[in-house]
Amino acid sequence: MINIKILLVQPFIFPEASILPKKVTIFYTIIHKKFKKIAFLDNYLHLQQVAAATPEKHQIQFIDERFDEIDYHKEYDLVGITCVTGYAERAYEIADEFRKHGKKVVLGGPHPSVLAEEAKQHADSVVIGEAEESWSRLLENVENNQLQPFYRQQSKIPEKSIPAPRREIIQRHKFPIARIQATRGCPYNCDFCALKIIEGSKHRKRPVENVINEIKSLPQKFLKFSDASLTIDPEYTKNLFLEMKGLKKRFNCFGNQNVLCEDDELLKLAKQAGCVAWYVGFESTSQETLNKIGKGSNKVEDYVLTTKKIHEHGMVVSGSFILGFDGDTTSTFNETLKMMEKMEIDLAEINILTPFPGTPLFKRLEKEGRITNKVWFNYREGQPGTVPVFKPKNMTVEELQRQSDMLFNQWYPFRKSVKRMSKSMCYGFYPFLFTALGPVLFA
Repeated sequence: MINIKILLVQPFIFPEASILPKKVTIFYTIIHKKFKKIAFLDNYLHLQQVAAATPEKHQIQFIDERFDEIDYHKEYDLVGITCVTGYAERAYEIADEFRKHGKKVVLGGPHPSVLAEEAKQHADSVVIGEAEESWSRLLENVENNQLQPFYRQQSKIPEKSIPAPRREIIQRHKFPIARIQATRGCPYNCDFCALKIIEGSKHRKRPVENVINEIKSLPQKFLKFSDASLTIDPEYTKNLFLEMKGLKKRFNCFGNQNVLCEDDELLKLAKQAGCVAWYVGFESTSQETLNKIGKGSNKVEDYVLTTKKIHEHGMVVSGSFILGFDGDTTSTFNETLKMMEKMEIDLAEINILTPFPGTPLFKRLEKEGRITNKVWFNYREGQPGTVPVFKPKNMTVEELQRQSDMLFNQWYPFRKSVKRMSKSMCYGFYPFLFTALGPVLFA
């Protein structure tokens, strides 16, 4: 029996103040300067699930670059590194340094899954797609000194077999908010979304009993559901929320606009289960754009009603909007601001459209010769100071960046933010807390 010493690494890059907009919101400034190395939410559920698929005979250490320094000289038999596109270059730097010190390195996650040949230049092996089953095979090969260059699961892991994360590997970081996942996969076909790269289009639902047992085991009072959407199968979610009543947890989750607008029973049960806020991908204020990008289920005419209904049930709304679609012009930014104000949403994510590798959007724009930047650090949708990586159709790259930063600052001046916070108090203490501290607590 061979015991493998495994190190799992979560790369991170602290943004330089120089890349931020000159008039960046006071809240982001506080986050950047005061909370630079403080995190309230763990961001590596997938690594904990990989750990759960690791036989107990092997030793696992975990490093989060937000807190931990990497010791490249320490003895490890295997180093596993995961990354999204925005952190790919940092992941490669870490991998290269470990290999210089004679360590075997495995790369996985959304970016290596799409650009496996690129990732292989920096690793001994690349895990493509979901990792639980292929990781087990990889470890067997390491034991036999037969590590293969690529590993890919032949089929998606069955819903009953999706493991509960092995949370003890991160226990030294006392996060007050726990991330949890009840379902995997998304049947919608948004052309900009990278989620399907790992999770696929089949919606797989863990048995409600398994999810509830996991929630009961968590010491944290606050949860964040990482599911693509908890409105894909409303009946499943209603059963989940019914079982969550009385657990005294508070949580936020993602949901689709059309379902939240129509299903009052779901909203009622969500509140009773402890839901504080819904993240909603409104994305655009143009119905024509929504239809073209594969999100025609959103109905712009019902945006205001959707927010109103969620508020009536005592929860707040964090709305996501994306700028830079082919139908967008410089007037779209002001139209978006007016809609956000009319909807009276409580928090907003203002994102520059990002064509992540592996998405239909990336393939189309690359074919049209409109990808202008493949510096992966710039693929960080939604962060202030983000540099557009493609040529928009009806504006310049500079206009897209400048107008997006301007919209961000128009939405988040101190006075308006305080007003929204004050209003959220009528929904209860926890919705108010989410509105006031959401950018810090739930980032």
